[in-house]
Amino acid sequence: MKFFHISHTDMDGYGCQLISKKIFPEGVFFNANYGLEVKLFINEVLENIQQCSHEEKILFIITDLNLTTDESKNLDKKISQLKNNGFNITLQLLDHHGTGKKSSEKYDWYFLDTNRSATQITYDYFCEHYTQFTQKCEPNFSKLVQAINAADIWKEKDKLFEFGKVCMSMVTKSFEINNLLFPTQNRSYKHFLLTKALDFVDIKDGHILLDEKIYHFKKEFLNTSTKNNTLDNLSSTYLVSSLDNKKEELTVYYKEFKGLLTYSLGNISISANAFLKANPDFDFFMDIGRRGRTGFRANNKIDVSLLAQKLANGGGHPNASGAAFDDFKESSLYSDVKKYVQNKLDNCD
Repeated sequence: MKFFHISHTDMDGYGCQLISKKIFPEGVFFNANYGLEVKLFINEVLENIQQCSHEEKILFIITDLNLTTDESKNLDKKISQLKNNGFNITLQLLDHHGTGKKSSEKYDWYFLDTNRSATQITYDYFCEHYTQFTQKCEPNFSKLVQAINAADIWKEKDKLFEFGKVCMSMVTKSFEINNLLFPTQNRSYKHFLLTKALDFVDIKDGHILLDEKIYHFKKEFLNTSTKNNTLDNLSSTYLVSSLDNKKEELTVYYKEFKGLLTYSLGNISISANAFLKANPDFDFFMDIGRRGRTGFRANNKIDVSLLAQKLANGGGHPNASGAAFDDFKESSLYSDVKKYVQNKLDNCD
């Protein structure tokens, strides 16, 4: 079976995917915020489905995301068209947001329960539909689900509420891996941390002990060697390695100069300089934020203060500068951002 799963970008959303991975470890996963991101990833899943064979069973699940009536109507229409074209698709949406009420009343694939978190709903769904599911779960897994449920729908009297709060903070603050450039690694990072929480969910003061261990768990995941270091340095090394694996896709050009373009990394001083030193064939490094604010770094091969000035009236130092593009439009797709920046570089005198 081919499995696709779109979920939200908070603890509850990642909790849903932690569950589905027990049955579909090789599935295709996406995490989206509301609005445009949901539409983009739904379209991407539908495009992927069209590459499947008609003989293959397909399960498409959406969790912790409510769709508007128009979004639901469009999705239902597209799924019906694919079915009419011979694709064997099951669509299932599992959500708990009351704003999806109208859609849930109209479409049988839209399941809504406002009394449970999406993680709890997804857990119950897999328990019901897959007899081997609980056998694949760790002994304390149901209690982790209970903790996520308690924190997400704010059940303060639940005995695992405080534990769930720590898990929520842990996921929210696990921003060391950029989710736009490295969504798979970002998702794995959050799942790793939630899985580590299993060791503390059923012991006295587990929420306090987990809170004290989060820093060490982060370092454990980000450490690509056996040598210990600060979290910042480990994060930088991990990032440089990730960028190196993806550098062909992230490459842009300005005249005879070769650069690396990232999106929404922020605070690039350490990582950009580390990347340029490790990759001497690159002349500059650019990171553009969601609102068009851009950082430039170089390693004595190009004066990025002049480049920033020419591109967007920016400036700074020869090896470290900044600018802001007034006409930049936020996108959830890196390809759109790269096209925008490369066009600016091509037309920069």
